[in-house]
Amino acid sequence: MRTAPSTQALYRSAVRGLYADASTVPMAEIKRAEKKWVRRRGQRLINFDREAIEYVIGYAQELKSDLTALRDRAFILTLADTGLRISEACSLRRGDIDRLEQRALVIGKGDKQAVVRFSKRSLEAIDDYLRARKDAVSGKPLASLPLFARHDKGAGKKIKPVESGGMWKAVKRRARESGIDPTSIRVHDFRHYFVTLLILAGGKTEAVRKAARHASSSTTSRYIHLLDSEVDELYDEAINRDG
Repeated sequence: MRTAPSTQALYRSAVRGLYADASTVPMAEIKRAEKKWVRRRGQRLINFDREAIEYVIGYAQELKSDLTALRDRAFILTLADTGLRISEACSLRRGDIDRLEQRALVIGKGDKQAVVRFSKRSLEAIDDYLRARKDAVSGKPLASLPLFARHDKGAGKKIKPVESGGMWKAVKRRARESGIDPTSIRVHDFRHYFVTLLILAGGKTEAVRKAARHASSSTTSRYIHLLDSEVDELYDEAINRDG
C-alpha cells in the first residue's frame, strides 16, 4: 500500500533523526534512496474562500468601538494589504515602520530580511489604534514598543506584544461576529488574498514573487490559474452558450 506524501515525509524525518548522529551510517546512500523511492507531492493550485475573506475585511473596517476593536481592525487590514504572515505581523514594533516611505523592514521566513509595503488604509487604521493606546505614559521609547499589543486582563497595564495564537483567535472571533463561519477561513488566507489581488491587477510573476517574498517563482505560479481568461472565454463559448 502506498502512503501519502505527508506520511512519507514524517517517516523520512524520523529515520533521519534516528541516524543523524551515527557515524557509520552512509547518509549519502539514504539521500539517494529517497530520490528513487520517495513519492513527491504534486504542486497544488491556491484555493481559498475569497468572498469570505473580503467579507471579514469589510466588517473589520467598521471596528472602532474600543481599543481591542481598533487593534483587530488595524491587524486584519495589515494582514490583507501587506501579505505579512501572522507571526511577522505580531513581531512588528512601532519603530519598524517608515511612515514616509509607507513600508517596513521585517525578518520573515528563513530569517530573511525584506521590505514590506503598507497601504494607506492599513496605516490609517494603525494610527487610529496607536492614538487610542496612549503609549507615551509607559515611559519607554515608543519605537521599541510592539505595534500590536495585548489588551486582555492577563496583560494588565503593561504593553505586551500579541502572539500568533491569540491574534488568530481574535480574527476568528471577528469572522464569527461578521456572520462568516470561522472554519471557512484559514490563517494563511489573508496572504493568499494579498497575492491574488496582485495577480489580478496584472502584476508580472517576478514582481509578484518579490512582493509576496516567495522563495521561488514556482510558488508564485500556483496563483497563475487566476489569469486563465482565454480558457474562461473558450468555456463560455463552448459550454455556456445560449440555447
